[in-house]
Amino acid sequence: MSIPADLIDKKDALIATAKRCFDLRLQTNAGGNLSVRLDAIDAIVIKPSGIGFNECTRDNLQVVHLDGTIEDSPFKPSKDLGFHLDLYRIRDDIRAVVHCHSPWATGYASAGLEIPCLTVQTIEKIGRMPLIALSPMGGPQTDREISPVFQDPKIVAAVLANHGTIGVGATLMKAQYLAEIIEETAHIAYVRDTLMAAHGKSTADLPQFGTNTEEKAALGV
Repeated sequence: MSIPADLIDKKDALIATAKRCFDLRLQTNAGGNLSVRLDAIDAIVIKPSGIGFNECTRDNLQVVHLDGTIEDSPFKPSKDLGFHLDLYRIRDDIRAVVHCHSPWATGYASAGLEIPCLTVQTIEKIGRMPLIALSPMGGPQTDREISPVFQDPKIVAAVLANHGTIGVGATLMKAQYLAEIIEETAHIAYVRDTLMAAHGKSTADLPQFGTNTEEKAALGV
């Protein structure tokens, strides 16, 4: 393979995003994975299996073509390579994927609860975070469970039951921001629900709009 013009830049962007994710404690150990699509060829750069977010380097990141062909590498491919590739195949607007096992969001996912979009930011930036069930046999979600959800172009984030979260975007940083918003919202939701239970409340107001512009447009102002 001739070296794509944007390969080094995309690798460096992935390394920076992975370190940010690790520093924010959204992902520890060697779990999770993140990838970015190359512009020069139909391929992606992705973190391989067994490499932690904080240990990503130019030398250990893998290049994988959209047809599944993996460029020569001493590392094992990511366990979630299949769903990463399929997300790029089904949506041209997806250029980066951040999948992590952030604890607050994964806690909700493990309880079988969809994280509510209860802040104006989540309404504006996400809209809804669908909860995707485990595979029929109880294993990790694959493209069979994930891709149908992301066929909807409005979906930019999802939560995987007993697994973690997915944020997608036009750039790695945009996908990373979504991963951060998901975790922040799960934390806020837990605090809200705990306080409501402690004070005997069963309902609370939710925002209908994410911005004043949306509100004015809906009201015809």
